[in-house]
Amino acid sequence: MVSPTTMAAVRKSGAVPTSEYLLTAEGVRKEFPGVVALDDVTFRLKRGSVHALMGENGAGKSTLMKILAGIYHPDKGTVRLKGVDIRLESPLDALENGIAMIHQELNLMAPMTVAENIWIRREPLTRLGFVDHKEMNRKTADLFNRLNISIHPQTKVGELSVANRQMVEIAKAVSYESDVLIMDEPTSALTEREVAHLFQIIRGLRDQGIGIVYITHKMNELFEIADEFSVFRDGKYIGTHASTDVTRDDIIRMMVGREITQMFPKEDVALGNVVLSVKNLTLDGVFNDVSFDVRAGEILGVAGLVGSGRSNVAETIFGVTPASSGTIEIDGKPVDVFSPTEAIRHRMAFLTEDRKETGCLLILNVLENMQLAVLQDKFVRNGFVQQAALSAECEEMCRKLRVKTPNMNERIENLSGGNQQKVLIGRWMLTNPRILILDEPTRGIDVGAKAEIHRLVTEMAKNGVAVIMISSEMPEVLGMSDRIMVMHEGRITGFLDRAEATQIKVMDLAAR
Repeated sequence: MVSPTTMAAVRKSGAVPTSEYLLTAEGVRKEFPGVVALDDVTFRLKRGSVHALMGENGAGKSTLMKILAGIYHPDKGTVRLKGVDIRLESPLDALENGIAMIHQELNLMAPMTVAENIWIRREPLTRLGFVDHKEMNRKTADLFNRLNISIHPQTKVGELSVANRQMVEIAKAVSYESDVLIMDEPTSALTEREVAHLFQIIRGLRDQGIGIVYITHKMNELFEIADEFSVFRDGKYIGTHASTDVTRDDIIRMMVGREITQMFPKEDVALGNVVLSVKNLTLDGVFNDVSFDVRAGEILGVAGLVGSGRSNVAETIFGVTPASSGTIEIDGKPVDVFSPTEAIRHRMAFLTEDRKETGCLLILNVLENMQLAVLQDKFVRNGFVQQAALSAECEEMCRKLRVKTPNMNERIENLSGGNQQKVLIGRWMLTNPRILILDEPTRGIDVGAKAEIHRLVTEMAKNGVAVIMISSEMPEVLGMSDRIMVMHEGRITGFLDRAEATQIKVMDLAAR
């Protein structure tokens, strides 16, 4: 087997053995405590192609990509780059061999400039050995010109939008002259215009002969950008097909091993009285004069482009950022919600947009994450937690939500995104909420987990919970909502009933 350093040297010399495939993995197996993440899987990436990797959360996609990026080592199997066997000892080894991975959770350093992030550890130096910032900024500008990216090299990363941070990550990967570029859910937080720009960049890289691995749960992206796709299920390789040879339903069947007959199991529910009433709510500089009601059993969808203020309204209602003015009423009575603790006391629950940053405590286990919101509630007696009763209820909730975990003591960071999301939903279901706020409840999770979460939301609405559901996915908003509230630049631009709502009408209101 050729060592990473040897392979990197061969790559720089240009004398790399030819092969039909740019990158291959054969017979790869990877186990974690209690879990077989990959079982004899195969993957082959061609030069100058976009290869989508599909599968439910927990199927093994990210595990394989982390092996190809040098983060994990396989227990068994072979990885070949341009026909040469390699073993990657670290992400740095992978980069030196021309394999770059852009993670779903971006890894840039916010206090540093864009140029400093891109060239870290590779900074151009002056004759005296100091960092040549002028040359570094020039190289960054040249790189951005190649990729049609309009960001100033000296901008601090912390000042950039999520979309622009994504572009910086791509530029950083390209700066290594990578032969293989792995993208994990690159469009999960992008607008349609930003996605179109990203696809333009991807096509340009593909035309230069770069092989791109594209992990996504969005079917429309698969057919727009991918040349072929591979499907994994439960850690096993299912098959590879050209994207022109299959339909959306074919892919779903391969991914889940079953038919999903109803992605949006919305049921008509007799709506009760108004539970939550928001009147003239304002957060200075963010949103203004927001007013709406939500009734018992109602699912109010909230739509709008990124930056419309949707999440800010949710955070203000839940007391994360107290309002500048306006009122909140529950069951017709004004309430003061100055903190999340106060919101929980009023039987509110809030599933935040970013499960990694503001939802899960990644170093804690499944049980500890699920029980967080009820430690001051019915399971505390005389200042002591009734741990046995609490653990039993958490275990029952995990069974009800079909959380895939070896046991309740598994660290939540080891679970797939969909299962992490189920744990967070379970956390709030244990509080028996009357008002449930969901911000992007199915972002970055697979179709099977999406269908299950939609089923849970429908069930809670049937039980009389007032639901506010914020989503950037138009089919989800249209398929799950009784009414849709649309926002643009911090204000409400209109409401649409379920019967009259269409994608065109929602987008018209969102762009006003």
